[in-house]
Amino acid sequence: MEVPHHSDARQWVLKGAHLASMVKGGASYGFVENAAIAFDGARIAWVGEAVALPPRFSDWEIETLFGGLLTPALIDCHTHIVYGGNRAAEWEMRLNGASYEEIARTGGGILSTVAATRAASEEELIASARPRLDDLMAEGLGTIEIKSGYGLDVKSECKMLRAAQALGRQSDVEVKTSFLGAHALPNEYAGRADAYIDLVVGEMLPEVAKKNLADYCDGFCENIAFSPAQIRRVLEKAKDLGLGLRLHAEQLSSQDGAQMAAELGALSCDHLEYVDEAGVLAMAKAGTKAVLLPGAFYFLKETKKPPIDLLRKHGVDMALASDCNPGSSPLTSLLLAMNMGCTLFGLTPEEALAGVTRVAAGALGLTAECGTLEIGKRADLALWDVDHPGQLAYPVGANPHLCRMRAGQWVL
Repeated sequence: MEVPHHSDARQWVLKGAHLASMVKGGASYGFVENAAIAFDGARIAWVGEAVALPPRFSDWEIETLFGGLLTPALIDCHTHIVYGGNRAAEWEMRLNGASYEEIARTGGGILSTVAATRAASEEELIASARPRLDDLMAEGLGTIEIKSGYGLDVKSECKMLRAAQALGRQSDVEVKTSFLGAHALPNEYAGRADAYIDLVVGEMLPEVAKKNLADYCDGFCENIAFSPAQIRRVLEKAKDLGLGLRLHAEQLSSQDGAQMAAELGALSCDHLEYVDEAGVLAMAKAGTKAVLLPGAFYFLKETKKPPIDLLRKHGVDMALASDCNPGSSPLTSLLLAMNMGCTLFGLTPEEALAGVTRVAAGALGLTAECGTLEIGKRADLALWDVDHPGQLAYPVGANPHLCRMRAGQWVL
C-alpha cells in the first residue's frame, strides 16, 4: 500500500485506516475500525470512528489512507546504544561454556566496553550508535531512552550523555537520557567500591545535573555490581538533584533492589527475573513499572523467567524494551522484543504492544505526552501494513512498518 503524503496543514483529519489507541480499558487494544483522527498542530484533537467525527471538524483538511493500522509510535524505554567497540568475541566464549558472571569477574564484560568507550571520541560514539538507532526507527520508534554507564569516570560519562543527546537532535525521535555511572566498578577502583560510589555521588551526579545531561539516574544492583546500600546512596542523591529514578534490579540474583527503588519512588525497575513478592508489592504500591528485557534473557540463555503472574496479580504494569547493548542484548528490534515477550515470557500480544507504547511511556514518566492515541497527546503515530494489532508481535523477522508521524508531521 502507498504511504501517506506529507501534510503541512495545522488543522487536519486523517481517515481510512484502523486504529489501536492503546488506551487502557474499553475495547481490546483500544481498537477502532475505520477510524479518524483530528490533529491540531502537534496534538491530537479528536480520535474515534470516522462516522462519528464531530461536525466542528468538517472544514478541516482531510487526508485519506487506503487501509493499514495506526498505533502510537513505539517507545524503547531501556537501551545502551551508545558505546565503543563490540563484544562478539565474548559471545563466542559464552557459547563455549563461560558464564556472564565468570567473564565479568575476570575483567571482561562491561569493562572491555568501558575501555573502548573511553578511547572513542564523542563523534565516533555518535557515528557507531546511529545505525542501531536507525534499525529501531525503521520499526516505528518515536521515543528512546539511552543510558551512559560505559565511561565510569566524569569525563567519559558526560561524553556518552552528550552523544546520546546529539542523536536526538540529528533524528526524528525523542531521546531521553539516563546516567548509569553505577554500572560497574572500573579497574582503577578495584576493591574500593565504596570509594567509587563516593565519586559517583560527589562528582559525577552533580556534574551531570549541572550540565542538564540526564533525565534519569539508573544503577546496577546486583551481586556482580553494587549492593542495595550503595545504590541507595546514588538514587537518594539523584532524587535530591531532581532526576527520575530507575534501576537494573533482580536480574541475576535477589538483592531486594526493586523494593528499595520502589520505596524511593522509582519510575521503573528493569529485568526482575529474581524479584520476590515483597518487591512486587512495593512496586505496586509506588506505581513503579516493570521493564522486561527478553533480549538479555534469550542472549544469555537464562532459564529463570520474570514472575509474570505475580506482576499481573498485583497490578504492576509491564513494559518491554530492547536493552540494546554489546554484551547481553545486541538487539535492535522492538518487534522482535514483542515476539520474545510473548513466546519466552508468556505475555499476550496486547500486553506486548502496551509494553512498547503505553507502559513504556509510564516507565519514562511521559504518560501525559505519548504512548496512547487520545485527545491532548502529542501526535506521534506509526502506520503499519496490517489489519489488526495482534499481527505486530506475531511474525519473526518481518517489518510491516510503513511510516511514522512525529508531532503531527509525517516522517517518511
